[in-house]
Amino acid sequence: MNTPDRTGLPLAVVIGGSGGMGQACARRLGERHAVVLADLNVAKGEEVAEELRREGAVAAPIACDITDPSSVKAMLDEAVDRFGPIRVLAGVAGLSPSSGDARRILAVNLGGTATVLEGALPHMAPGGVAVVVSSIGGMLAQPAPEVVAVLDEPLSPTLVADVEAALGREMALTEAYGLSKFAENRMVRREVLRFAERGARIVSLTPGLVRTPMGAREFERTPGKWDLLKRIPLEQRESMLTEICDGFEFLVSDRASYITGTDLLIDGGIVAAIEFGLERDQS
Repeated sequence: MNTPDRTGLPLAVVIGGSGGMGQACARRLGERHAVVLADLNVAKGEEVAEELRREGAVAAPIACDITDPSSVKAMLDEAVDRFGPIRVLAGVAGLSPSSGDARRILAVNLGGTATVLEGALPHMAPGGVAVVVSSIGGMLAQPAPEVVAVLDEPLSPTLVADVEAALGREMALTEAYGLSKFAENRMVRREVLRFAERGARIVSLTPGLVRTPMGAREFERTPGKWDLLKRIPLEQRESMLTEICDGFEFLVSDRASYITGTDLLIDGGIVAAIEFGLERDQS
């Protein structure tokens, strides 16, 4: 039996493609795109790429440190040289509160995402879309105006120090995570015109609690997340990765061609429950 010719597929770049969420997005994108897995851990990226290739996808890993502009540029140049302009950019890389110190979390999640968007913009294809995967932590953060002003300069080489100066103290782990995601969502809205000038879109996708290895570690290290789980209006459960990928797939499709500069919240209703103090009857 002949294998279908899959050359000429549009390019999808998945930043953080070796993680649980990244793998799920890459697998979904691999149905209709050539997928580049951009990851600091290129060996893990190759494992994921090989698995996707066995399933019939066109997939290739490229090493990338998203906090290093030269590394981001090299990765994007290689990806575009091999597969053409970017049809989908999936920003899935990030550190959770259990994955690093506060300063590193802000530098990677916000500074790194900004560096990738800046580098990718000239390579976006007409009709292309960038999706930044955020978190409900960003929805719940309420930084002071002076902190917001600093967060709105994510490419500043002194970003982390400037944020702590605006706070007047060192950041806590969960605080740094929430600030990074709050600022990512603002960045998506601020970049809408520049992407539109390329004929492209930019959106964010905010999952709630998701059943992933990273999510499991958060439950182990943050006991308060069990209380959060009990407050989720829909079935008091985490989402499955497939449920997040369904929303992601819609956002990158032509069916979402007029959606840009906004966020898709897929959280089972937990943000609304927190906002309005909704509690399930536990009796």
